[in-house]
Amino acid sequence: IISPNNRFKLNNFSNLLFKYKDLLFLFVKRDFVSHYKQTILGPLWFFIQPLLTTITFTVIFGNLAKIPTDGVPKILFYMSGITFWNYFADCVNKTCTTFVLNQGIFSKVYFPRIIVPFSVVINNLLKFGIQFLLLLLFWLYFYFSTKEINPNYTISFLPLLVLVMALLGLGLGMIISSLTTKYRDLTFLVSFGVQLMMYASPIVYPISLVSFEYKWLIFLNPM
Repeated sequence: IISPNNRFKLNNFSNLLFKYKDLLFLFVKRDFVSHYKQTILGPLWFFIQPLLTTITFTVIFGNLAKIPTDGVPKILFYMSGITFWNYFADCVNKTCTTFVLNQGIFSKVYFPRIIVPFSVVINNLLKFGIQFLLLLLFWLYFYFSTKEINPNYTISFLPLLVLVMALLGLGLGMIISSLTTKYRDLTFLVSFGVQLMMYASPIVYPISLVSFEYKWLIFLNPM
């Protein structure tokens, strides 16, 4: 008999993940290996994609459009935004199709369905870690070669921000995934909406560029 609890308990959630940790690892390994399987460059695409996107944003928004970066080096400004946004966007886009892509597995054997979207978040976290390493290398270069980088105590909140992004992407994706099983058009709407949402986030422009009457809209965006 499978019956729901009256309230959500965090210890039940942690026990669930620990109990099915082997299955969780298999899903993470499956997604990580199959993503770039039979490709020539393989995991190098983790570095190539953000690097090419950063160069494109630097040329178009930084040099042609002359959008300021508030004293931050242009490459570092755009790469930091791209790295963090890609993690959130991948979590939402891939989690919202959980039931559609894994319906064959769900119909054959029982296991807690939350394992699959959670594996998506962890798999994307590995990809984020690789891209963050590239960002860190650029950050160290500009830190030692210029005086434009001035870190302070707020850098200690970085793990908390990554956790917030992970839970935000997981939560939104799970809510949408329950709807995409019936309304498949929602998958395309979410993918298009996430792209539009990027321009509603201060990724290609600083917050100081937004006029005062519209700034509250930017702060409503959790990203």
